[in-house]
Amino acid sequence: MHKCRWMMVAALVFVAAAPNNEAQAKAQTPTKPKSATGSTAAHKSTAHASPYERVLLRPALLKARAPGTYKVKFVTTKGDFVIEVTRAWAPLGADRFYNLVRHHFYDDTSFFRVLKGFVVQWGISAYPPVTAAWEHAPIKDDPVVQSNLRGYITYAMGGPNTRTTQVFINLVDNKRLDGMGFSAFGQVTEGMDVVDSLYSGYGEGAPDGHGPMQDAIEKSGKSYLDKDFPQLDSIKTTELILPPVAAHPRAASAPKAKPASKKQ
Repeated sequence: MHKCRWMMVAALVFVAAAPNNEAQAKAQTPTKPKSATGSTAAHKSTAHASPYERVLLRPALLKARAPGTYKVKFVTTKGDFVIEVTRAWAPLGADRFYNLVRHHFYDDTSFFRVLKGFVVQWGISAYPPVTAAWEHAPIKDDPVVQSNLRGYITYAMGGPNTRTTQVFINLVDNKRLDGMGFSAFGQVTEGMDVVDSLYSGYGEGAPDGHGPMQDAIEKSGKSYLDKDFPQLDSIKTTELILPPVAAHPRAASAPKAKPASKKQ
């Protein structure tokens, strides 16, 4: 039932977004940070037997509040791009993204839905157990404050209060999505040319195109994509870049005491 709702909304949105009102697809709607001194999260430990952080299997524990603004650098197979998140635009969405990036959720994930003139979508984990853990951990909707303009990032969803981990970047101005509740929470500030160049040859997901099926990605992870869709671009690593800590002004120095005068 969950996936059917995603499919229905996708069909509606893509029909609305298609030029000349022609339907082009029916798939889901636009549905280990490296450490740097003082600015980013810690390295993913290579000592762990698991290829992902085990805490990702417990979404309820990842509830940290994001700073007012922060950046995420995506190192991909096509180059790097940077997204700046503004929490005030969509607080719940910004907090969720912050927690996912802090714990390396998006590392190794593929850009499985790249539709020229519409969106670039990703956010299904490379590891099926992680995907399963987040499937039933949606966040409530944020009011739409910032429009879905070119270069802005938004969560994919399949109806009210269904945002989980999938996100998309608008490749064009998609203002029509605003009225459907898609609340942007950040924008690409560097490397939009890289985003534009991500491989789009497979098109929409089956059966409307030759792209991957989301159910299969969720079930088999990146191995399915690497085998059947080897030309897809993917995220190698992500780097969380936090704003510098505001410098605290020095406490005002107490006036020096006058030396005691000698008694005459």
